[in-house]
Amino acid sequence: MVQKLIIPIENIVSNIFLIRNEKVILDSDLAGLYGVENKVLKRAVRRNIERFPNDFMFELTQKEFNSLRSKSGTLKRGQHSKYLPFVFTEQGVAMLSSVLQSKQAIDVNIGIIRAFVQLRKTLDSSKKISQKIKELESTTNERLKEHDNQIRIIFEAIKQLIKEEEKPMRKIGY
Repeated sequence: MVQKLIIPIENIVSNIFLIRNEKVILDSDLAGLYGVENKVLKRAVRRNIERFPNDFMFELTQKEFNSLRSKSGTLKRGQHSKYLPFVFTEQGVAMLSSVLQSKQAIDVNIGIIRAFVQLRKTLDSSKKISQKIKELESTTNERLKEHDNQIRIIFEAIKQLIKEEEKPMRKIGY
């Protein structure tokens, strides 16, 4: 049975960023979704740090954080922790459900995992479309070259006919 999601998937997807070639969600955004303070989420993660290897969660560098802040209107100076944020991959979000054991955390986790899956499907679909466009472009270019050659041959034949008509006719007879 599919449950009605508390938070629309679109709201979750808008919190997913691409950092270090990974789709991730900031700890502060997750804390907001889970309805807990960011420091509570971070404390729970630090107490269970062995559950979060680098491919599940990592801390942003200052440069990454500044870049993210400049790109996102949601990361205003002074509104977030003085510590660099953690970011969680899809696997890290799944692991959070075992660390934050509330009903809301479980429901939100399901929604977040679905958002990651939807994002992956969308990206796969756009890659397929891009590939199809490239294939069409290459076959179209080949066809155009072939048509250009055929048109060039037709023009040459027309030019030959015009030249033959412009030649003075030889008189036949006396």
